[in-house]
Formats: sequence, structure tokens, C-alpha cells
Amino acid sequence: MKEASLHLPEGYSLRLMSEEDYPQISAICEMVYPTERPYTEAELAAHHRVFPDGQFVVIHQESGEVAGAHFTLLIQLMHFHLDDSWETLTAGGSFTDHDPEGHTLYGADLFVHPKHQHHGLGKALTVATRELVSRLKAWRMVGGSRMPGYGKVAGTLPPEDYIAKVKKTELTDPVLTAHLHDGWEVVAAIQGYLPHDVESAGWAAVIQWINQECTPPADFDLSKVPRRDTEP
Repeated sequence: MKEASLHLPEGYSLRLMSEEDYPQISAICEMVYPTERPYTEAELAAHHRVFPDGQFVVIHQESGEVAGAHFTLLIQLMHFHLDDSWETLTAGGSFTDHDPEGHTLYGADLFVHPKHQHHGLGKALTVATRELVSRLKAWRMVGGSRMPGYGKVAGTLPPEDYIAKVKKTELTDPVLTAHLHDGWEVVAAIQGYLPHDVESAGWAAVIQWINQECTPPADFDLSKVPRRDTEP
């Protein structure tokens, strides 16, 4: 996590999640995702048990409190649909579908405490997970980006057009714009990733970051990953 630490502002540190962090993480989730059920301590313990090296937290050093977190697991994307929901990809938030042989690191969640936002903590957490991808010699990282600005224009603008305008900087989205600045690329727009995300009108963008140091799996073809919305 050496490179990731370089992106932290003074007064913050980055480390792997520990048991003592669980109550604070659940509390932050309630603030950041008011319409979603927060992680239970049992779920956070499951994340730590199945993949301890993939769960990161940023600590505010003066207060000792958790300022942000990033949770990941390894998957074989061909075992899923491109437009599967967060619930499906995380096995209901338990991470029990973590595959140690997976070629894709899935970023299940990244969030920052409201009072610690706009300090570059999300960037530091992203760099930490990319360091993990390189260390594991995984091919890439994928995630589902919320689009909380989309709900305001969903009645007049298709999600694909909204994403195109955000990419061209004609529109700014509070979440997707930040991901694009951090080097993610959009793969597709999907519906139902977080069904209760009213701000995003139920839509999300599948995003990916490719590890250029790793050769793509010979048997992988993104165009052949099935979608639920095209099946009979």
C-alpha cells in the first residue's frame, strides 16, 4: 500500500480492516446509503474471513475513527451476467462467492464518511486496490458505479446518453465523474444493480480498470458475457 499512502492527505493512514472497525463501518454505511441496509458485523466478519487482504480502511489519525473503506473480492466474471445486481455479485453481501483463482477483482463497495469527503481518500483507496490487483497478477478490476445525478434527468435522457455526456464533461455526476478521473472506463449501463438507489433511478455503470502488466485470459471475451436483459 506504499503508493496508495502517497495519495493520502496529512493526518490519515491506510490499513487492512480489523474487527474493531466493524461498528464504525456499519454506522458510516447508514449515513452514506440511507436507503440501503447497512452491513452487519457478521457480514463484515465474513468479508475479513474469506478475503482479508481485500478489505481496506482509511483512519483519521487524530480521532482514530474510520474515515473510509473499500471492500473487494475475486470473481470469474464469466460465471455471472454483465448486468447482475450487487446482491448477486456479493452473494447477498456475504462475499462467500469469492474465488481465489478469479482473474477479476470486483470492487464491491467504496465509501467515505461525509465529514471526510473531498480529501482524496477515495483515490487512495482505489490505488490500494489496484496495487492489490498487480500483486495478485489479476487481469483487471471491475465495479458498479452509482450515478446519483441521473435521477434528475432520467425522464428525458437514456442512461447511455447520460454516461456519454458525463464522459464528455458536458454533465458532472457526483460519483461517476470521480471514477472517470481516477482512470476507470465505462463498459455498460445496467438497470437494477442497486434497485433502491432512487438518486440513480435504479441504474449504474459497469466500470473497469485493466492491469496492463497482466495478459488477458485466453478464454475471456467481454462481448460473450451474458446479460439478463437480453435472455428470453
